[in-house]
Amino acid sequence: MDILRQKKDIAQGGFLDDQFLIAMPGMQDENFARAVIYVCAHSEEGAMGIVINRVQPLRFPDLLVQLGVVDEKQAIRLPAPARDLLVRNGGPVDRSRGFVLHSDDYIVDSSLPVSEDICLTATIDILRAISKGSGPRHALMALGYAGWGAGQLEREIVDNGWLTCPASQDMLFDGDIDRKYERLLMSLGIDMAHLSPYAGHA
Repeated sequence: MDILRQKKDIAQGGFLDDQFLIAMPGMQDENFARAVIYVCAHSEEGAMGIVINRVQPLRFPDLLVQLGVVDEKQAIRLPAPARDLLVRNGGPVDRSRGFVLHSDDYIVDSSLPVSEDICLTATIDILRAISKGSGPRHALMALGYAGWGAGQLEREIVDNGWLTCPASQDMLFDGDIDRKYERLLMSLGIDMAHLSPYAGHA
C-alpha cells in the first residue's frame, strides 16, 4: 500500500465514503486511540463516521426498554440477533443519539445509502424491526458519532493521524471487536512495530 500516494490523493480532494479510518499509533486524542472508524459521509463541508471497535456497557435489550420500543417482559423474549446485538460507542459527538449501520436488505424512507450495499438509519423504526426479527441481515448499532469540519479530516490524514482503506462488510459487521484494529492492520500487511507515530516530510 502506497501511503504517500494515498495522502496525496486525500490532499487533492478524494472523498472517503465507505472507507475505514485506522488511527495511527501517535493519535493524541484519547477518543480515537486505536480506533477504527467507518466513514459514512465525506464532502468538502466535512465528514461523519462511526467508531466500530468500541463497545458500550449498555445492552441492546436494555436500550430498547429505555426507548419504550419493548417492555421488560418483551426484552427477555427478543430474537437472538437482537438480544446479542452490541451497542458501540460511535464517537464523542451527540452520544445520546443512536445510529444503525446495516446491509441494504432493509431500507426505509429515512435510510441513507453509504455505498451500494451499506445504509445508515437513525430512526427508531429500524430498532423496532430488529426487535421483531424483521430487520436487516447485518446491523451495527452505535450511540454517538465522530465528526470533522471542512478540511479537518484531510489535514489529520496528511499529518499522519489516520490510515485509510476500503471497507468490507465482513470486517464491518463481524463480532471480533477487541481485535478489529490489529486484524485490519494485518489485512493491509502492516506491522504495528513498523508504524511511525510521526509525520514524514520530504
